[in-house]
Amino acid sequence: MSFSRTVHAQMAYASPDEMIFGTAPKPLACGSGVLIGAGEVIPEVNFTLPPMAIREETLPDIRQRFREMVERILTRAVQQGLSALVLELEHLYELTLYPDWGALVTADIKRVMEEFNQRYGLRSALRVTVADIREQERPPRMRTGELFATMLQAFERCADAGADILSIESTGGKEVSDHALVQGDMEGIAFALGVLAPRDMEMLWGAIAEIAHRYKVVPGGDTACGFGNTAMQLAHQGLLPKVLAAVVRLMTVPRSLVAVEMGATGPLKDCGYENPVIKAITGVPISMEGKSSACAHSSPLGNIAATVCDLWSNESVQDVRLLGGYAPAVFTEILAYDCRLMNTALKQGQGRMLRDLFIVSDYHRDPQALMLDLHVVYEAGRRLVEAGEDHYARTLAMARYAVEEIRRAVQEGHISLEGREERWLGMIEDAIAELPEDADTLRRRADVNYGSLYIPAEYGVTP
Repeated sequence: MSFSRTVHAQMAYASPDEMIFGTAPKPLACGSGVLIGAGEVIPEVNFTLPPMAIREETLPDIRQRFREMVERILTRAVQQGLSALVLELEHLYELTLYPDWGALVTADIKRVMEEFNQRYGLRSALRVTVADIREQERPPRMRTGELFATMLQAFERCADAGADILSIESTGGKEVSDHALVQGDMEGIAFALGVLAPRDMEMLWGAIAEIAHRYKVVPGGDTACGFGNTAMQLAHQGLLPKVLAAVVRLMTVPRSLVAVEMGATGPLKDCGYENPVIKAITGVPISMEGKSSACAHSSPLGNIAATVCDLWSNESVQDVRLLGGYAPAVFTEILAYDCRLMNTALKQGQGRMLRDLFIVSDYHRDPQALMLDLHVVYEAGRRLVEAGEDHYARTLAMARYAVEEIRRAVQEGHISLEGREERWLGMIEDAIAELPEDADTLRRRADVNYGSLYIPAEYGVTP
């Protein structure tokens, strides 16, 4: 079965006020009866190994460590009275490079989950996020070669071994984006996100959706972690202006939307802070991360990220010992508290009040948080739909809207910028104003600086 691109011609919601955590217009069921987006927020626990060698001779120990992690997570879930949760196995590179290893770990985890379902009635679903190993080559081969074939094989093996949801943090265009980001070059960023990345997403998600359909599992979604979150972390370290990271955040929406257009149904993956805009357009359920993902990274989006989440995640935590137990189990408990508060608010008719408090507590503190304000999310979605189906036109629309919204918020006193940030905002506005209207012209200009970094044929463009 081949999957063709389906473009959404209208928003899934009539207004931003309709959007709220725990509910999506297109809820879905997966795993052992887990309903996502059907009226409650469900924890999604992400866990990983402590620093240790992953080799064939250590594989038995690694499998045992994963089994123990999952047993502790599910035990804590039962103790907290959870009725349902999602687990995410986010592949370390070796689990994708050697697909049989990833499949063995997947099967081990699923067996433990099934045991807890039979013993305690705990409903659960397993998301497996395959690593994008294509980026190990430079310039990367995105649609040919051994690494691409191995990655698709990893999807198949894990689907067959018991994965309920398939996801990836794909990196098409990142070879250009990384260089453009550190130079603050809007032309290169626009080329990476508006031309290369969406082309890769069409090809890749057509293949993933086909695998998911064949194995009767859920094609979850992608994230722009390698773009938007890279910019966010560089800004956090003072290496990039925050206003640039904010603009990049909205510019990632079109490329991630392509996954849904090619067959992904959600739940979109947690580290995609572009997810709320995609939910506004498509209605698919989303996973998000915020304050309870501080174990993995710092961000200015701790509360506002929860505004319209359907799954609430800790991002990723290593299996290390804390005073309260091993970290994955501890963060299961933290997520349980978070979700209990949101679900209680929904039951008490106070969901919108809590949602709005999430927004007000963050949006004025950083231009990146402003991009997750519900009215910004909805308007970004509306403008993207209005831009039509052209990838670059959409990306350009997001860039223009981002600087427009930041400028408006500054002028109206909703946020304040330091002098350096103010100067950068002006430079970014000027650079966006100078971007060409068509992708071909942009490519000719971008190739002067970035043509040696990517292989045109690997993106289906003529050399």
